[in-house]
Amino acid sequence: MTLFLTAEMAAHFARTALGHVTREYPHKADHVMGSDADAYIPRAVHPIFYGSFDWHSCVHGYWTLARIRRLFPELAEAAAIDALFAESLTAEKVAVERAYLDRPGTRSFERPYGWAWLLMLSGELHAGGSPYAEVLQPLADAFVRRFHDYLPMLTYPVRAGTHANTGFALVLAGRYAERRGDGDLLALLARRAGDWFGGDADVQAWEPSGEDFLSPALIEALAMRQLLAPADFAEWLARFLPGLAEGMPVTLFTPAVVSDRSDPKFAHLDGLNLSRAWAMRGIADALPEGAGRTRLLAAADAHLAAAIDHVAGDYMGEHWLASFALLALEG
Repeated sequence: MTLFLTAEMAAHFARTALGHVTREYPHKADHVMGSDADAYIPRAVHPIFYGSFDWHSCVHGYWTLARIRRLFPELAEAAAIDALFAESLTAEKVAVERAYLDRPGTRSFERPYGWAWLLMLSGELHAGGSPYAEVLQPLADAFVRRFHDYLPMLTYPVRAGTHANTGFALVLAGRYAERRGDGDLLALLARRAGDWFGGDADVQAWEPSGEDFLSPALIEALAMRQLLAPADFAEWLARFLPGLAEGMPVTLFTPAVVSDRSDPKFAHLDGLNLSRAWAMRGIADALPEGAGRTRLLAAADAHLAAAIDHVAGDYMGEHWLASFALLALEG
């Protein structure tokens, strides 16, 4: 059965996100200390994004809320979202978040996963005409500058199935660039995607690894789908996944099994199933009717079915999975 986002699901995801974006502990910091003076208290250092176990999860928790608020303004949860944004997204708090990037040791802070999610949040606020879009813009501008500095120096793409994955950052940053009409950023993303991935062919897809929440193969394909012209993408995909119509490699089409959802790394695999479904639907959307499209959509349904009931439950997944479920269901 094909699943799509409903108001009931959106309300569930909103309540889930509202339950963790202001939950300060437990907390996992991405923080370099040079002395005792750099001792870390989450709310003091990150007055907006201190919850949700870590900075990046808090950012995409806010994205979840912003997107649901725009898509389903009639939900009862909208009032709580509005109150949260009014309290949290202030110029003063954004300035503190922005100033953190000027501290020593922050060059690789949340690179590139958190950067890309912050841009997604910014783009979503702009899409909804939110008054908080311009408030957050100085932080978005800072991460755009970091992408311009970082991507030309990145000799090799990171193909891991976790936060450092280059393709995932390209997808999210590309969506921001399109939404904001940032041609310079979009051109940089497309150029580097071609440099890194343009010659890839016959992917073997030795995945999943035991802690993946992204498919290196499918996320790369989704990035190329976003950044290439349609005809160029069709030619590239035929080289990259020549066995697509036959459901090969089979590892890409088989949902991952999660053995222990209380383990923060094993819980990643629920995210893998959701992000695979998102990527499969996005890739299929660019294909004509045929066996390849049919295979992708059927596999997306299977991956969604394997994970959708586990978005909430244990905090190790609950603090972030709703964002990935929203991507998979709504795109």
